[in-house]
Amino acid sequence: MSIECMQSHRIDPTRPCDMTWGKQVGKGTVFGTLGNSDQGLYGKGGYKQDIFNDARGKLEGQAYGTRVLGPNGDSSSLGGKLDWNNVNKDARATLEITKQIHGPTNLDASASKVWNFDKNTRLSAGGTVTQDLGHGKPDYGVGATFQHDF
Repeated sequence: MSIECMQSHRIDPTRPCDMTWGKQVGKGTVFGTLGNSDQGLYGKGGYKQDIFNDARGKLEGQAYGTRVLGPNGDSSSLGGKLDWNNVNKDARATLEITKQIHGPTNLDASASKVWNFDKNTRLSAGGTVTQDLGHGKPDYGVGATFQHDF
């Protein structure tokens, strides 16, 4: 198990740094972070594992929980996430579900792809969907870029 202080996030040298740790367990990793911010004290812990990493690409799964203790109230949430990249690393997709305890459940999905036509020309496109389950309509986003280097 390793424990480290995240010095890169320190703005004030008198402020204690965030503590992160990780330990290999079975086929995955148990991880955690403890720290503080303007919102109060927080902690995050979870487990992540590569589901497959072969000709189909790489699929990583993650389950986690967070807890924030602050002057304006406390909050807890649970979540799960799947991340996929293809072998060429030119396509990716993500699906994440989070549940705030005594609050809404949120679903986020995104996908993107890059098509290389030649060494100077490419098209990249992607989209996102976000939905608070049981509340209103989802938010959609799409985008595309055509690029040619002269």
